[in-house]
Amino acid sequence: MTMIEVRGLRKTYGKVVAVDGIDLDVAEGEILGILGPNGSGKTTTVECIAGLRTPDAGTVRVAGLDPARDRTGITPVLGVQLQQAGLQAKLTVREALGLYASFYPNPVNGVSLAGRLGLGDKLDARYGKLSGGQQQRLAIALALIGRPRIALLDELTTGLDPRSRRAVWGLIEEARNNGITIVLVTHFMDEARHLCDRVALIDRGQITALDTPDGLIGSTTAPTMMSFAAPDGLDVSLLADLAGVTSARRRDGGRVELSLDDDAVLDVLAWLTAQGVRPERLRIVDSTLDDAFLDLTDHAPERDLEVPS
Repeated sequence: MTMIEVRGLRKTYGKVVAVDGIDLDVAEGEILGILGPNGSGKTTTVECIAGLRTPDAGTVRVAGLDPARDRTGITPVLGVQLQQAGLQAKLTVREALGLYASFYPNPVNGVSLAGRLGLGDKLDARYGKLSGGQQQRLAIALALIGRPRIALLDELTTGLDPRSRRAVWGLIEEARNNGITIVLVTHFMDEARHLCDRVALIDRGQITALDTPDGLIGSTTAPTMMSFAAPDGLDVSLLADLAGVTSARRRDGGRVELSLDDDAVLDVLAWLTAQGVRPERLRIVDSTLDDAFLDLTDHAPERDLEVPS
C-alpha cells in the first residue's frame, strides 16, 4: 500500500526554485531516506508532505489525504519532527509530552518514551534549559507519541552523541517493524545505510537517484581500495598490469596500495598466491554511500535558500 504519493511537486521562493517537479512514492512500513546537499530542497519537500507549506504545483497525498487541506484528518496519522521544534521555553518535558499526547486517541506512554530516549531524569526540566541534543530527543518523542501511521523526521540525530544516536536508531527500527512509514532526512551516510530501505537523492530540487543504499553504492564510479604489506622484492608494476587494477603503488614503509574494481580483488589475491606472496595486514575498503553521494550530486557550490517563515 502506498502511504505517500507525490506528483509533480514544485515550490519556489521568489526566483529560487526549491523543488522542481518531484515524483515520489513511499510504501507502508518503509523507511525512505532523503539525502542531498544543503539547499537542495530536502526540507521544503518534507514540509510540503507535512502540509506545512503549500506547493506551487503538483499534488501530495498522505494516507490518501491532502495534508494542506485536510488537517483534521491528517493530524491523527502523521507525526512530524522538524529541524527546529520551537517549543515554549518554560514548558517542561512532562508538560510537552502530556500536551502532545492529548491530541491523539491512543498515545504512547510519554514517560516511558522519554526514558527510552534518555530523558527520564529531565521530565521536570524546562525546554529552554535543555541542551540541543535533549531538545532533539524530545522532538522525536513528540513525533512518535501519537502512534502515527507515518512519521516525517528531518535531521533525526543531528547533535546527538553516539550512544543517543544508537538508542534513536533502535526506536526507529522498532517503529518500522510496527508498520509505521518513515521519511528520514539525514546528512549521515551511516545512518541512511543502517536504517533506510531506499534512498532518494535530491539535488537542485530534483530527484537524481532513487534506489536501495547498496544499489546507490553499486552505481558509483568510486573504486575499491586494497592495501597490504608485502616483501620489498615484489614488483608492484606487475600488479598494475592485472585486469581491473587501475593503479598500484608502494607507500613509504613498504605498504602496497591498489585501486581496482570489485571483480579484480580475487584475481589479485590469486596472483599473489601464485607468486608465493602472503599479503600481511590486508585491508579492502569498498565504495561507500559517501562515494555515491559525491558521485551523483552536482559539484557546483551549494545554494542558499532564503525560506520565509
